[in-house]
Amino acid sequence: MTPFLQIIFIIAILLLAAKTAGYISTRFGQPSVLGELLIGVILGPSLLGIFNLSFLDYEELPHFIDDFAEIGVLFLMFLAGLELHLSDLAKNKDASAFAGTLGVLVPVLLGFLVGKFFQMETDQSMFLGLTLGATSVSISAQTLIELKVLRSRVGFGLLGAAVFDDMLVILLLSGFIALHLGGSSLEIIIVLVKMIVFLSLSLAFGYWILPKISRKVQTLPITQGTITFAVIIMLVYGISAELLGGMAAITGSFIAGLMYARTKEKNEIERGLRSLSYGLFVPIFFTNIGLHVDVRGMSISALWVLVMITIVAILGKILGAGLGAKLGKFSWLESLQLGIGMISRGEVGLIVATVGLQENLLTSDLYSSIVGMVLITTLITPPLLRASFAKSINIDKSTQS
Repeated sequence: MTPFLQIIFIIAILLLAAKTAGYISTRFGQPSVLGELLIGVILGPSLLGIFNLSFLDYEELPHFIDDFAEIGVLFLMFLAGLELHLSDLAKNKDASAFAGTLGVLVPVLLGFLVGKFFQMETDQSMFLGLTLGATSVSISAQTLIELKVLRSRVGFGLLGAAVFDDMLVILLLSGFIALHLGGSSLEIIIVLVKMIVFLSLSLAFGYWILPKISRKVQTLPITQGTITFAVIIMLVYGISAELLGGMAAITGSFIAGLMYARTKEKNEIERGLRSLSYGLFVPIFFTNIGLHVDVRGMSISALWVLVMITIVAILGKILGAGLGAKLGKFSWLESLQLGIGMISRGEVGLIVATVGLQENLLTSDLYSSIVGMVLITTLITPPLLRASFAKSINIDKSTQS
């Protein structure tokens, strides 16, 4: 088979598997994303090893799927931002700030202590803590959308906390790498300035320029011009977040969605992109997370580390982010829900771990343990979120009836 035929074959298989598994998951009362994640594990090297099929000899195929999947998470976070408004996030800014900050500091501290418990070097222990501090709310956002509670106080607080989390983790990571390589504190200041510049420019453009350009594009005789322009803006915001702001691309796409939420073209864009996203890109993203896990390749010592850091990863976010939400005047139940929503490490945790591997701060065994932790925290977040919202959702339904 030619490389092109191999690419379209694997996409077809992953889409069919993801949607089938998602349907089965909903039949068991769980969000579809859980099934999409699990089928990735089944198709991955842990069990079937789909990329090892004899006729799939295109070496770049796994890398292509990785890149294709990353487009999916950009769409997902753009749509999440499109459903919100800056004023909604502003109402819960205290809870977001406290939850985002403590949701990083507590897991980082616990991760450092776990590293010292396993007699790791100080640099390794510190970096292990940083990987536990990361959060990816793409999984939680999808679950909240399915539960129809994204626009709840917890949903607003969760997405706001994710922005604080992303900024703090990147700042700590950049500072740690700079100091590890013999850099100065000036580099940390530069990272902070870059973040501020990116956020300022992206918000200014979104407030005053984007609505005017969007209205102009809508009047042009271009097929689906408004939707195409929205995709361009989403991608540019993602690129700018990484290159200009030193942040994750998903943060940029989320902010792009927030900016478009203020425009008159919002509904048209949401209808168009929702079909494209959930019909093609997003299922590949969720399934691809499971494809990265190879349980059979882990040593016994790595499994013990995996168990320990997974427990710490879960408790660290629930305690840290949950306490932060409580300080922001959320109820105990809302604080628990927000803490659970921050558990998933997703692609952000993988990015941080990969940086550590490249800088020789992580051994291959420790990297495998972290990847396993990322998968487990990503898998358990949807059902835990659903369980935590079950009572409030039932109350809402009974009130409506």
